Amino acid sequence: MDNLRFRPRRLRRNPAIRGMVRETRVSKSSLIYPLFVEEGTGIAAPIPSLDGQFRYSPDTLPRALEQVCEAGVPAVMLFGIPAQKDPEGTSAWAENGVVQQALREARARFPELYLITDVCLCEYTSHGHCGLLRGQEVDNDRTLEVLARTALSHVQAGADMVAPSDMMDGRVLAIREALDRNGFSETPILSYAVKYASAFYGPFRDAAGSAPGFGDRKGYQMDYHNSREAVREALLDVEQGADILMVKPALAYLDVLAEVARATGMPMAAYSVSGEYAMIKAAAKSGLIDEASAVCESAVSIFRAGADILISYYAKELAGWIDEGRIG
Repeated sequence: MDNLRFRPRRLRRNPAIRGMVRETRVSKSSLIYPLFVEEGTGIAAPIPSLDGQFRYSPDTLPRALEQVCEAGVPAVMLFGIPAQKDPEGTSAWAENGVVQQALREARARFPELYLITDVCLCEYTSHGHCGLLRGQEVDNDRTLEVLARTALSHVQAGADMVAPSDMMDGRVLAIREALDRNGFSETPILSYAVKYASAFYGPFRDAAGSAPGFGDRKGYQMDYHNSREAVREALLDVEQGADILMVKPALAYLDVLAEVARATGMPMAAYSVSGEYAMIKAAAKSGLIDEASAVCESAVSIFRAGADILISYYAKELAGWIDEGRIG
């Protein structure tokens, strides 16, 4: 085999050369950790459907944020669970709402953390839909004002970035205009630009108490058969002022993530959602897979597809595995 000139294995012989030619690199600076904040006091309640995750009240949230900082994860995304719900979701934008309380606490205690908030109504409405209703249908245009009001209240309470997840048409523009009018033109918007109606959200809906009380969300979340539509959705959000685009879920939509990244040239986030986390947890607890290896491989696949940012319930662990050299 003296004429075998090209030997790809030359660049795989040891960790040093593999690291040198690595095409996809993962750093802690690209990680965001999602957290659930429940209205009340003294709460640090395990979430049965999300093994290892907890609901925190604003006063106990600093325990979790300290762990995030110690792990070297630079950012968190907050999801609120209010004590009271109503058809209009009024606690979403209340000055002393649960997310607003959490933001003020976090801002005062952990000024170095980058604070992102999910902007949606599903956790706050008594019917569980992501917008205001007109009969049995979500009223897209009437919902926009409420979403903008909610986003503004988050920024006024200390959020560094807002992330609308509702999938209403025009919500990025409504939020951008509201922030600009009120002196927050420098606050970026991370848009859930491509959010599919997915079976992988089940554990999250249990954790956040956000399952719809009737019907489903297929009238506003995307049909998982479609990928060209994802590009159209993303480009619309870019036109409306989105600064970062998200594809959600991650693993079942890597092709979509890659296509949207190519088509837009925008910074891309991917959300490795609750169902993805729960599947790996369950398989690892059953001894079917090695948890760390599976998480690292999955994370790299997401970055390889085009993500610049990963939102993951494994963010703290991933940060540790980066330090150990298991992923990087």
